[in-house]
Amino acid sequence: MTAIAEAPVTTVVTPVAKKLPVSLTVVTVLLGALFLLAPRHGTAVFRLDDGTTWVKIPAQSVPADVVLVVSFIVMALLAVWAWIAAVRRVPAGAWTPIVFAVLAVFAFVTWAAAGANGQVPVVSMLYGAISLAVPLAFGALGGVIGERAGVVNVAIEGQLLLGAFLGAVFGTLGHSPLIGLFGAIIGGVLVAFVLAAFAIKYLVEQVIVGVVLNVLVSGLTTFLFTILLVPNASTLNNTPQFGKIKIPLLSEIPVIGPVLFNQNLIVYLLYIAVPVVAFGLYRTRWGLRLRAVGEYPRAADTVGIKVNPTRFWNVLLAGALAGIGGAYFTLVSVPQFNRDMTNGAGFIALAAVIFGRWDPVRATLAALLFGFATNLQNTFSAIGTPVPGEFLLMLPYVVTLIAVVGFVGQIRGPAASGKPYIKS
Repeated sequence: MTAIAEAPVTTVVTPVAKKLPVSLTVVTVLLGALFLLAPRHGTAVFRLDDGTTWVKIPAQSVPADVVLVVSFIVMALLAVWAWIAAVRRVPAGAWTPIVFAVLAVFAFVTWAAAGANGQVPVVSMLYGAISLAVPLAFGALGGVIGERAGVVNVAIEGQLLLGAFLGAVFGTLGHSPLIGLFGAIIGGVLVAFVLAAFAIKYLVEQVIVGVVLNVLVSGLTTFLFTILLVPNASTLNNTPQFGKIKIPLLSEIPVIGPVLFNQNLIVYLLYIAVPVVAFGLYRTRWGLRLRAVGEYPRAADTVGIKVNPTRFWNVLLAGALAGIGGAYFTLVSVPQFNRDMTNGAGFIALAAVIFGRWDPVRATLAALLFGFATNLQNTFSAIGTPVPGEFLLMLPYVVTLIAVVGFVGQIRGPAASGKPYIKS
């Protein structure tokens, strides 16, 4: 009998994913060095009541030394668990970086507030974080939709900025923040239209188009601000603001009530937009078509989906959402437009898209994290901490860098994102 040779068995070795454990280890070491080399003793006082709810919660004092030691030990254990999971090639669990981040933030705030003159205003700190995160979240939602459709939306900054500009002008001329909101949506759609036209119709490199649009909108709004808004501030740049809408009962919940349910219309629109986009993206025909043209455009074309028109209209939808985020700057934050007032928020929103793995809910949570990091500057300045102001100014960008580089891991965006589709 002739022996039949067996085919060689190929063993596929999965590489050890070291990014998460390395990141947790580095952050743990840095915070440990900070607590050891610049110790802060005494107590940190957290004020949990802003005086607007029925239930009154007294301020809570925590011993800084105990909190820092316990937090450092738990963070070290989480880093060790991440290493064990990586070596065993099993998931460390989504809870690991979340718990680690919460502990790290709590320990850092406790260290900064220990022995300070003032109390940490928890409610106002969280409220300010949401206020700063709303434009980022709307920009991130626009980025998710655009990239899921196959178009890299680097022009979020321009959409936010033109939305803020037209929101101020329309709101002032119409004497209504609702009209201003409509104008802001138009601003976001206009930038998205140019992006879609060049990227989809004329096949221009999408990243280059986005960068050029950001520069163009910045220069255009600065020019119009100088020649139109400055000399006519009372008639063109003095828009009414959205007021707070207090939801009965829910706004009386301690801590989270004043933060989440005593907000303005744009924040409530965000509460609606996030679940609607998430549901539509994964559970509707629209979402299936959107993901199809961003992942497998040729296969989508073979089943009758018009790839480029689908991409075009969804990029406009993404621009409308980013425009709503731009409206927040002039219809909620301040009643006037100022040159380059978005201050790079569009790029942080783009980082939130990547950090959130092109998922609307995760991208929104990432935007909240970046908003919280930005608001720490205001909180620390109010309570008189020794943290240098220069460090606080770069804190949101440091957090963005650590989050995207260290915690995201090796991920892959939509397969056809940034690739123009040419029908054969």
